[in-house]
Amino acid sequence: MGFSTLDYLVVAAYLAAVTVFGIWSAGRQRSSKDYFLGGRQMPWWAVLLSVVATETSTLTFISIPAVAYGGSLTFLQLTFGYIIGRVIVAIWFLPAYFKGELTTAYQYLNRRFGSSMRSAASYTFIVTRVLADGVRLFATAIPLSIILQLAGAFPEWSDLQIYAVAIGIISGITLIYTFLGGIKAVIWMDVVQMGVYLGGALFAALLMFSQIPAALPEILATLGGEGKLRVIEWGGELGWRQFISEPYLFWIAVIGGAIFSVASHGTDQLIVQRLLSTRNVRDSQKAMIWSGVVASLQFAFFLGIGLLLYIFYQGQTPAELGLQTADEVFAKFIVEQIPTGIAGLIIASLLAAAMSSLSSSLSSLASATTFDLIKPRFGAGWSSREELFVSRGITVFWGVILTISALFFTWLQLAGGERPAIVELGLGIASYTYGGLLGVFLLGLFFLRPDKTDAMWGFFIALISLLFMVEGALLELLPGEGVAIAWPLYTLVGAVIVIIVGNVSCRVRRVAGTNTQERET
Repeated sequence: MGFSTLDYLVVAAYLAAVTVFGIWSAGRQRSSKDYFLGGRQMPWWAVLLSVVATETSTLTFISIPAVAYGGSLTFLQLTFGYIIGRVIVAIWFLPAYFKGELTTAYQYLNRRFGSSMRSAASYTFIVTRVLADGVRLFATAIPLSIILQLAGAFPEWSDLQIYAVAIGIISGITLIYTFLGGIKAVIWMDVVQMGVYLGGALFAALLMFSQIPAALPEILATLGGEGKLRVIEWGGELGWRQFISEPYLFWIAVIGGAIFSVASHGTDQLIVQRLLSTRNVRDSQKAMIWSGVVASLQFAFFLGIGLLLYIFYQGQTPAELGLQTADEVFAKFIVEQIPTGIAGLIIASLLAAAMSSLSSSLSSLASATTFDLIKPRFGAGWSSREELFVSRGITVFWGVILTISALFFTWLQLAGGERPAIVELGLGIASYTYGGLLGVFLLGLFFLRPDKTDAMWGFFIALISLLFMVEGALLELLPGEGVAIAWPLYTLVGAVIVIIVGNVSCRVRRVAGTNTQERET
């Protein structure tokens, strides 16, 4: 059906409307506490929906259908672990944050291990967020770039140049309401946009189903015959090396998903910032636990869309469909098959929801930079107005950096060769550094004797060790075959290394200190 002038007008009007709404809903920002925490007055159900929209909006809408299109439903195993992990965070992590009236997740590390560990953790968060959100922003640009291509805009331009234009448009608009509205604008926009983009996706799914010339039993029989309906994969026949390298085997997915969720929702400032904006710890716990259930249902829904796409396009490869990657399949259907006007609304809702996720990242990066890195060194005498001014300036800075990161991943995905779905790429990047962060938090919460030196040893040895467990060039430097692990295990393995090394370091230093004292006496 194509993308008409009416669709373009709908997209433009919608983006303008949500920008104005975002700024209006935030009210007046008088301090950095208002800017970053919404005055700690946000209702738990709004935070719940904001958490789900932030972590899944773009990658779920675009890339989860691609996972099912090229595979099966085994990704769902991860979501079982996600729910378990969030229960753990709600019970053990959130009370510790609220008890200390903390502004960022890493202030806890400052109290337990000192400023050096806090800075190291915050720097790690920043690097991880820049890389992972570069992937998110690239995903957001996919539907907009397809629109520009199908409309014949910039016919002489390469795919990379068109993606660059799309990324620039999204980044620019997002910066406007993030700069002015803060976290309150972000949360309320998430609430609205989640309903809109889920409604748009449901409309697309129903339309797709109506256009498939087969009844539901026949569709299910076809999918079942090709193994597309498989949810549980045990992998009992695999050798141990292959077993630990496969991401979607049951025990790896559930355990890895639970540990990943503990790290992402218990130590990542992107999520913790939202949870700290609620009125009290009980509201925060409700938002956390129910977000796992809602996120799991949302993953199932978009995986189902991927299976419908597989039937609709008769299992053609992305190349046969004239696409660069499988991540573009659902966007292709929206642009070409959705009726005029509705297609513009669906694309607009997707972009707006994705931009709310990007704005959340900008807000969390700015808060971590302001409170963990800059204010402790230079801002002891800042007034509330000066602190707010600096926070907004840092927000603009990170908007530029995230744009550059997105352009890098665009080049990486379009450079040729087989690439993973972007959701797997993004989760893999986050999992790598989450292990070290989670390990330090657990070391501080459950082990009393290790100090900041032990924590630092564990943290950096874990990060270095994981480099040689990720499939790639460094793994080949090791003698023998080496051991590559699946990305859901990065967090688990990293956390275990931190805890072991931290406790060993503590023990060795105590023994060495005792021996030194004995020699001196």
